[in-house]
Parts: sequence; C-alpha cells; structure tokens
Amino acid sequence: AGAAVCFCALVPPQANMSFTALPRNKKVALTTLGVVTAGGAGLALMLHQSVKASDLELHPPNYPWSHAGPLSSLDHASIRRGYQVYKQVCSACHSMEYLAFRNLVGVSHTEAEVKAIAEEVEVVDGPDESGEMFTRPGKLSDYFPKPYPNPESARVANNGALPPDLSYIINARHGGEDYVFSLLTGYCEPPAGVTVREGLYYNPYFPGQAIGMAPPIYNEILEYDDGTPATMSQVAKDVCTFLRWASEPEHDQRKRMGLKLLMGSAILVPLMYYMKRHRWSVLKSRKIAYRPPK
Repeated sequence: AGAAVCFCALVPPQANMSFTALPRNKKVALTTLGVVTAGGAGLALMLHQSVKASDLELHPPNYPWSHAGPLSSLDHASIRRGYQVYKQVCSACHSMEYLAFRNLVGVSHTEAEVKAIAEEVEVVDGPDESGEMFTRPGKLSDYFPKPYPNPESARVANNGALPPDLSYIINARHGGEDYVFSLLTGYCEPPAGVTVREGLYYNPYFPGQAIGMAPPIYNEILEYDDGTPATMSQVAKDVCTFLRWASEPEHDQRKRMGLKLLMGSAILVPLMYYMKRHRWSVLKSRKIAYRPPK
C-alpha cells in the first residue's frame, strides 16, 4: 500500500488533466489532428478497397430508363417484347417460378392471347380418379414452366453453374436494370494478363469477371412480332423492362397513388395551415379567468 501511495505521488499533475481543462489552442490542435488522422485513415482504406484485385468489376452506368422518373410509367409495349425475349431466349435456362400466366393479362397481352400462350405448355397434373398423374394444356392460373426439374439437373446442364430465377432478379441485384443491361451487353475479350478458365466467359460487370453464362443475345437473335429491329441494345432494354415489371408489378399503381397523395396534400396542407394560423391560434392564446364564488 505504501508503494502504491508513493507511485501516485510521483505522477505529475498534468497527467490527470482532462480535455476540457486544456487551453483553447491545444484543444483546436488536438481536434484538428484527430480529424486529419481519421480522414487520412478513411482515404487510405477507400484507396485500398478501390485497387483490390477482387474488386476489378465495373460499376454499371446509369441509363435513362423511360420509367425512372417519379411520375413515369413502364413501357408496356417494351414489356410485351421483353416477354418474347424471355420466352425465346432466357427460358431455356432461367425460371420465373413466381410469375403466372394470368399476370400478363391487361399488362402486355389480352386474355385471349395469354390463354393461347398457356395452352402451348404441357402441365403435369393429378392424380386422377385412378391415382395416376396426367398432362394437360396450361391454364391462366398456371405458373411459368421451369426449364429444369430441380437445381441439381440445372447444375449438370450448365457445367456446375446454377442459373438464377429471374422473378425478382432486378431487385435482387445491386444496380437493378442498369446492372442486368450492362451484364447482357458487356461481354468482351479479357484484357492482357487476365486468363479465364475454359467454359467461362469474361464480363467486367460480373463479380469476379468470369461468368458461366455464354453471351445470350446478339443482333437479330429473334424477330419481334411488332416489327421492331432486334438490335442487341433493344433486346437487352426490352428484357430489362420486362424483368423490372416482374420484380415490381405494382410499379405503375404505386406512382399513381403517390400522385394522388401529392394532389390531396396540396389541398389539405393549406387548409391545415389556415386552421392553425387563423382559427386555433385565437383559442390557444385565449385567457380564461375564473371568479371565485361570493
């Protein structure tokens, strides 16, 4: 105990001085030093992250989508063409198990057209009265058919890669339709010094730059029913618009409700201001005095 007392006595009084007790110039100097140190450390970390070999993929640019505005609706003609792209190109490997044929009615196709599309699909149903499964033509209530019966067979058919479901791919990927558009149109030869394993393809927008999906689209890969030229950019734009609608079917309704809310607020807010400023303020500032009983 005596040794402890002697040690405390040897500690200079400046060591116990708090930050608030320091002179003003020292406070400013220490604060500036802390800010510069923290800023330098943050900048060094950002530079380190930006040059890491594992983060060489490009970030997709921001494209001027027609539905990107706060009051802009989806291009339903583009949704129709995008469904045609999915049906003829993407559905060979990718599923959309959360989308039913009935969802297309009134959006991109008429009810008669969707019924004809659904009837082209053979659906396994049952069991029947004898306990056997049977096949029947598709109906509006059926969901889009899957290209593979299970994930294992999908991996076997794609060299170990599992094609993702496209129902919510726009919301599931950072960058949304910008990322998907850049991915579809961004295939190129690897730069000097970069080697890609056999069976993979170089795409700077894909994390890791090596993707198992071969370039899926090119110029004139299909012929649109409405006669639109099927260039690579047009095909990518249409399928991205279709996938945006699939990920967010309430897109147009949400913006319509927002517009109605703004119009209602434009009427309600001035009315509330008038009531508060000219009606309630009089009652709020009124003084009531009670006379004591005699």
